[in-house]
Amino acid sequence: MVKGIDVSKWQGKIDFNKVKKSGIEFVIIKAGGSDAGFYTDKYFEENYKNAVAAGLKVGCYYIPGKYFVGTNNGLADAQKFLEIIKGKKFDYPVYLDIELQNPAHIAGITEAAYAFCEYVENKKYFIGIYGSEYSTFESLVYKNRLKRFSFWVANYSKKPQLACAMWQYSSKGKVNGITGNVDMNYSYEDFDKIIKKKGLNGYGKTK
Repeated sequence: MVKGIDVSKWQGKIDFNKVKKSGIEFVIIKAGGSDAGFYTDKYFEENYKNAVAAGLKVGCYYIPGKYFVGTNNGLADAQKFLEIIKGKKFDYPVYLDIELQNPAHIAGITEAAYAFCEYVENKKYFIGIYGSEYSTFESLVYKNRLKRFSFWVANYSKKPQLACAMWQYSSKGKVNGITGNVDMNYSYEDFDKIIKKKGLNGYGKTK
């Protein structure tokens, strides 16, 4: 079980050397989204550069907006996401963050998510899906349709009952090097080893 955090512009300037020294081993960085038009997170480039320099294992995530419904919208978001992360290497998965959609469109959201993940996977990335155990995986998507992808599950009261490779257990963590609260996570998979062995996420396949 490996301890990590996830961050975005809301954490502001981060001292990743202090984060690393505090016992954190990985960080999932917000890359961007489409919840306010297509955009790159204000601190993505800086956070990526400094986290890597500090020796942390790095992954990232992308959050689509309310129009993330249906295959075509899923593909459009996937293409924009890959433009944002092009040229970078990631030791942890790249994630689709599903939480802003309308439950009335559960079938369309599921198909958008599947199209997004399949497209990113075909481009040689280890893709996963993030969401709340109940408000996402029980209400916004048909989880069985998506279960072949890695799940990162948020539950702040107890360990998820839903099988997952990563658990976000708090949104109010305190870590040296970060002002204010930060999301805290446990990883149950040796993602770094898996990703590099398969040559995914920007890593060439080892001979």
